[in-house]
Amino acid sequence: MASSISRPASRLASNVFTRNCRTQAPRYASPFLRRSFATPATESEQPRLRLGSIAPNFKAQTTQGEIDFHSWIGDKWAILFSHPADFTPVCTTELGAFAKLKPSFDQRGVKLIGLSANDLKSHGEWISDIDSISNTTLSFPIIADPDRKIAWQYDMVDAQDTTNVNEKGIAFTIRSVFVIDPAKKIRLTMMYPASCGRNSAEVLRVVDAMQTGDGNGVTTPIDWTPGSDVIVPPTVKTEDAKKKFGEVREVRPYLRFTNVGP
Repeated sequence: MASSISRPASRLASNVFTRNCRTQAPRYASPFLRRSFATPATESEQPRLRLGSIAPNFKAQTTQGEIDFHSWIGDKWAILFSHPADFTPVCTTELGAFAKLKPSFDQRGVKLIGLSANDLKSHGEWISDIDSISNTTLSFPIIADPDRKIAWQYDMVDAQDTTNVNEKGIAFTIRSVFVIDPAKKIRLTMMYPASCGRNSAEVLRVVDAMQTGDGNGVTTPIDWTPGSDVIVPPTVKTEDAKKKFGEVREVRPYLRFTNVGP
């Protein structure tokens, strides 16, 4: 059946739709509530922090002096994790747990660095509390970010930007975790609401999983822990996998397990 709309009328409707889209777009253009539609982002907009992106560099004051983030990472892995504020109960338990696990992260070539939206004086007093409560010695740096500049750069803020703010109108930070490799690439992110404490053992586990995958050319299944079976990637033929790993257990042609040790 022939269309009842003439070509000029159809073209007019298309033009009206296009103009409407153009006129409506600025409604979403507040830099506080959106990311950039273009690439790269301007200074007032958050970068797109996707897995595989280079972690944004910054200079900051920490409890162990001023740092350039990329220089501080050096040739190690790094974990950057944020906290809403000093002297808060959930954050206090988290930092105590990470302080106790620091030797395990050190063994894996991983550097820890926290971020909290208070100044250095507050950080120093808080660390004394953490050490006392958790019976530990917190020895990794904590970034002072009272203006939330780094938190905003890493999108560590709540979506309730217009309401979830402090007395200065600055958005509170959430519990973000960024695992960054020696090439300064973001390899993994975790985001928790301020009300929910993190699982420090899970952070250590995913580091083990990524380092095992990188070192052996494998992937890890659900609930994997060091020493348990890993998965042969679909891109590797079974014959080649047997030459490389030895024993290969085939469940399906696309699901094959092997073991690369602890």
